[in-house]
Amino acid sequence: MEYKRITLLCGHYGSGKTNIAVNMAFDLKKRWERTAVADLDIVNPYFRTKDSRQALEQAGIRLICSEYAGGNLDIPALPGEMYALTDDRSLKAVLDVGGDDRGALVLGRLAPAILEENDYQMLAVINCYRPLTRDAASVMEVLREIEYAGGIPFTGLVNNSNLGEETVPEDLLASLAYAEETSRLSGLPVVCTAVKESLYPQLKGQIPDLFPLRLQPKIG
Repeated sequence: MEYKRITLLCGHYGSGKTNIAVNMAFDLKKRWERTAVADLDIVNPYFRTKDSRQALEQAGIRLICSEYAGGNLDIPALPGEMYALTDDRSLKAVLDVGGDDRGALVLGRLAPAILEENDYQMLAVINCYRPLTRDAASVMEVLREIEYAGGIPFTGLVNNSNLGEETVPEDLLASLAYAEETSRLSGLPVVCTAVKESLYPQLKGQIPDLFPLRLQPKIG
């Protein structure tokens, strides 16, 4: 996986972008000392990058998120330090952006600086096993809404088709045609296909650009 200075992850609710954001931050940290992951999802209070705070801090990865994330007050507040993502160009960062167009509205504050620097990748996380993104045409509707709301065009796709803990290798293999069709319609490359770490050995060599995921723990 190759990274720009800023990697943005967007997708519909339940696409799995938060797990991917955390894993990409750990992967990026292996190559770049000053690494950060930002949780800019102010819409969905249930799956938070903050749940991995201890592991991220131990690895020396800076976490930028709302002070209210994961607490009793889960309100749509943006962290003031999010502007470090665009102001400090010695920092490489992965941004977990909210699901669909409402979540992408937060990008409006950062979009001008991100576009001016032009050292970013905007990745759409897609999952054919989610109700509202079962086919490429449905995905295209979501992508257009997010681009319009966030003001930043997509540059690639992440195929994260899965059925949670019940996922088997055949589920990933069956999703490849879906990812290819989405790529054809959108004109965007499939940057990687994410797979649960335990399934990686079985699928390595069968799927190009396979990205292993260590699933994020949920802290109550």
